[in-house]
Amino acid sequence: MKTLQYLFFFLILSGILFAQNSQKIGWVNSEIILQQYPPAIKAQSDLDALTAKWTKSLDSMTTALQTSYAEAQKQFTNMTPDKQREVQQDLVQKEQSMQQFRQQKFGQPNGELFIRQEEFLKPIKAKILDAIDAVRQTEGMNFVFDKTADVLILYADPKYDITNAVLDRLKRG
Repeated sequence: MKTLQYLFFFLILSGILFAQNSQKIGWVNSEIILQQYPPAIKAQSDLDALTAKWTKSLDSMTTALQTSYAEAQKQFTNMTPDKQREVQQDLVQKEQSMQQFRQQKFGQPNGELFIRQEEFLKPIKAKILDAIDAVRQTEGMNFVFDKTADVLILYADPKYDITNAVLDRLKRG
C-alpha cells in the first residue's frame, strides 16, 4: 500500500513538473508578412522593375539575334566562304553576348538580381526577425515556426498564429 502511495505521489509530482516545463510554440506565415509589410512590398516592386528592365533587354537581344540569323540564312548561299565564316562568327558572338548578359543578370548565386535581392531584403528580414522575437518574448513562447518554410507542419492551430502580431509590431516600428 505504501508503494502505491509513493507511485501515486510520484505520478502527481511528475505531472506538475511536466506542466511547468511545457513548451509554448507559435507560428508565423512569412509569406503573408512579406506581402503586407510596406518595405517588403516596395523592395519586391523594385526587384520586379529591375527584372522587367533586364528581361526587356534580353528580349530585344533575342529578337536582334533571330533577325540576324534569318537574314544570314537568306543570304548565306550568295556569300563567299570568308563572308560565311564572318557572319557565323558574328552570330556566335551575339549569342555568347546574350548568354553572358543572362548569366550576369539572372545567374545564381552571383547574378545581379540575386545580389540585389539580398541587398534589398536583408535589412527587411532582420526587422521581421526582431519583431518575431519581440512577440515571442511577449507571448512567452519557446519556439516559433514559419508555416511557409520547409518545416513540415501538418496542422497549425490558428490561436498560435502570431503573424498579425508580428505585422502590428512591424507597423509600429
